[in-house]
Amino acid sequence: MSDFSHGIWPLLVAGITLVSIAACLLLLWFSGKVRVSAGQDPTTGHVWDEDLQEMNNPLPRWWVGLFIITVVFAIGYLVLFPGLGSFTGKLGWSSAEQHQIEVRKSAEEVSKIYAQFKGMTPEQMGANPAAQAIGERLFMNNCAQCHGSDARGSKGFPNLADADWLYGGQHTQIVESITNGRMGNMPALAAAVGSADDVRNLAHYVLSLSGSPHDSVRALAGKPKFATCAACHGVDGKGNVALGAPNLTDDVWLHGWGEAAIVSIVTQGKVNAMPAQSAKLTESQIQVLAAYVATLSSGGKQATR
Repeated sequence: MSDFSHGIWPLLVAGITLVSIAACLLLLWFSGKVRVSAGQDPTTGHVWDEDLQEMNNPLPRWWVGLFIITVVFAIGYLVLFPGLGSFTGKLGWSSAEQHQIEVRKSAEEVSKIYAQFKGMTPEQMGANPAAQAIGERLFMNNCAQCHGSDARGSKGFPNLADADWLYGGQHTQIVESITNGRMGNMPALAAAVGSADDVRNLAHYVLSLSGSPHDSVRALAGKPKFATCAACHGVDGKGNVALGAPNLTDDVWLHGWGEAAIVSIVTQGKVNAMPAQSAKLTESQIQVLAAYVATLSSGGKQATR
């Protein structure tokens, strides 16, 4: 809509509106002035189906009355409400203010629902049927689009039903993830690792960390190259929840498994973003949602990763 931000557009719309109302009044006035004399042909000359003629009769009074009421209503509306350029109307009403009123009213009604959970611990909310039912609805409306209705995710979207947590599975960590979102960023490291063959060797060493099928000769050659990755994933490859660096020693592969997948990530890097939900959800809603998400993992236990 940036093309219509010039100040001439409100004036143009206001002008068209006023001209349209004036044209309606003129049309009504002229139609009331026209009279068909007794000696004239009372038809318009239009004939359908051989003998069906259109008569040239004046509008019925009730129709004229409704027409006048419509015009008066339009003028009254434009006086009371914004509709003529920058004129805000005598009532000072605005759609933005009305929206804020409705948002505040909705927030007040929602706060009453969540008041029953105030003071509960995450464990208590996780065992409370009402909190779990609300948490499930919040999850389906706000999280299932990426993580799936069963919370098991898909390629690039973490599985929330297992015990593997990139940023930690404690209640406070889940709340932080939901509130502010997460931005996972692994830079392209192929240049730092070395040649394409070095990258392949590193991929096989990474596979060996989790006991996955690999070429042991290549893995041995790639072990020294892992120093490039250790700053984030740790010397032992167990990851770092503070950075969201995955644990490479388990059998969880967020972006694909195998030599080709690892080579692609090392070569091209990877950016994964979870949007912040603080603009959509209240603090109370986030607390209940976080408690529900925690129950999805390991039968409701609060994980440490």
